[in-house]
Amino acid sequence: MKKVLIIGAGGQGGPCASILARDKDTSGIILVDIDIDLANRVKDKIKSDKLVVAKVNAAEVEELERVAKGMDVIINLTLCQFNANIMKAAVGSGAHYVDSAFGNPLWSQFLENQPLELDDEFKKAGLTALVCSGGSAGITNVLTRYVCDKLDRVEAIHIRVGHKVIKETEDVVKTWQPTWCPEIALGDYAHESTAFEDGKYRKCPPFSGCEEYNFPDPVGPLLVYHHSHEEPLTMPRFIGKGLKYVDFKYPIDPIAGSLVKMGFASHEPIDVKGAKVAPIDVLMKLIQPPVDTFLTENEKEAGIVPDSVHPYLLEISGESKGKNVTYKLWWSSYLFDTAEEKLHLYRKFGTSKVGVALPAIVGAKMCMEGSAEKGVISSECLDPTKFMGIMAAMDSPLKFHELCSD
Repeated sequence: MKKVLIIGAGGQGGPCASILARDKDTSGIILVDIDIDLANRVKDKIKSDKLVVAKVNAAEVEELERVAKGMDVIINLTLCQFNANIMKAAVGSGAHYVDSAFGNPLWSQFLENQPLELDDEFKKAGLTALVCSGGSAGITNVLTRYVCDKLDRVEAIHIRVGHKVIKETEDVVKTWQPTWCPEIALGDYAHESTAFEDGKYRKCPPFSGCEEYNFPDPVGPLLVYHHSHEEPLTMPRFIGKGLKYVDFKYPIDPIAGSLVKMGFASHEPIDVKGAKVAPIDVLMKLIQPPVDTFLTENEKEAGIVPDSVHPYLLEISGESKGKNVTYKLWWSSYLFDTAEEKLHLYRKFGTSKVGVALPAIVGAKMCMEGSAEKGVISSECLDPTKFMGIMAAMDSPLKFHELCSD
């Protein structure tokens, strides 16, 4: 039986704790956050003897190492700015490490083809640091590996994220409601992004590379643009096979775009009637925390399918047995398609918000059972068949559409 430390009790940490509380292979869970009241609210929602909570400042490595002693794996679901500290605490305490996203210093190290920080330390300790094991990055990487394993040569990987509202709400004027960390989500819109082209990384300005991409029904044609994400950074390093091009494009969000254009993504203080205020701090104060959707979800709500669809799509071209082929894969980011499937997840895990937390847990299981490489790796390094097998064994099979053409 394994013990898991979860860092961050927010929109992903809450569902992660809920899933693990019902997992037969997990004997103990520590959920930590600097906001102990939030952690306690999550604990009260889950109601499991396996789960204990603690107040920990992720900026303090010593605090992290203290709470990590005796744990088998750390699942990091807090702000990326703390990743380096948490990775140090993991290797220092003898635990595997998993996250769903990263920033600097790893971002720069991938971009500049440098050795990855703590890679040698994790290898020497016989441990895995698995980065990007969420929905996207995460499942996108695993399924990319699934396709690339069929190819002798890989030419290009195009990642497209779609979105379409199926049922409009009664609100004529809508607010911005990201489903994960609002600060990171807004930063992904505001920052320049990265694409990989002709064997080199290139930077793309915010909201550049706009194109109309034709998604499968019910989405159809949709404007997408270069968006800051990890996949174009990690895949060229780990996929190989002559890969020449990778990009990641996201649908235009007029509300988020307007907020960025108005300066609300800025951390630089401005003068407001004699007070110095960072615009992003004002916005973060006003946004409804995503964790609220986990804390307030109930069985009645879980039986209602979302009013929008949010597919991930991979378009991967290359060569197989002397023929040029193109694969298209697409699936729901929610990991369910119907109200029945959503309700099943809720009854199984105590939450239907599994799109990031569940693949992070699957990645953690692969680290703990020794089926992941040692050192710092990304989720395209995992065996995709084994990954999908674990999801199926957890009664949440990964369902996707696959189309191959030549």
